[in-house]
Amino acid sequence: MIKVGSGDLTNYPLLNYTAKFKVPMVLSTGMATMSEIDEAVRIVLNEKNDEIILLQCTTEYPSDYEDINLKAMLTLKEAFKTIVGFSDHSLGIECAVAAVALGAKYIEKHFTLDKNLPGPDHKASLGPKEFKEMVKAIRKIEKTLGDGFKKPLSAELQNKQVIVKRLVAMRDIKKGEILNENNITSKRASYGLEVKYFSILIGHKAKKNINKDDIITLNLIKD
Repeated sequence: MIKVGSGDLTNYPLLNYTAKFKVPMVLSTGMATMSEIDEAVRIVLNEKNDEIILLQCTTEYPSDYEDINLKAMLTLKEAFKTIVGFSDHSLGIECAVAAVALGAKYIEKHFTLDKNLPGPDHKASLGPKEFKEMVKAIRKIEKTLGDGFKKPLSAELQNKQVIVKRLVAMRDIKKGEILNENNITSKRASYGLEVKYFSILIGHKAKKNINKDDIITLNLIKD
């Protein structure tokens, strides 16, 4: 792939030339307006290269947290229908990890062996140990994202048997007594009627005596 830094986003001759290689183009968008980003994307697309990755970037070394604007990455994704990522100039690893949680597929982070070296980049860079921790954190976050399809896991279904509330007798209920909100409550139980059936039971009579904390089942109720 070819990376074009923020300072060259409006370097149209360079964009024209590099786009011709037909390899993925990573375009950093620090300092850029949406119209400038739009023009850069158009130039690459005009060369029949649609493999574009846009990076949200704040060209400040280091970048203050309030200037990071990670949500702008989502704006770029929606506006240009491209893969998006984050070019991180903040201190620490939190912003890069957060970007992945928001959907970044590409993370750029400066690396240094000595943060005291001269130049603007070193203070905003990570050393070897920090960089390793960032990668480990990102890999963990990637696992948590899942496939986006909401469904109960097998482990959850097992837990559901004892965690979901069931209908139980709030107090002793005599045979023939009408069930209502004053004699039925909910507690955790491994079997019985779930609380969602509460309104259906109201008004029915007890078929026999029910002791306090007994689980309410259909065989205890008269039609």
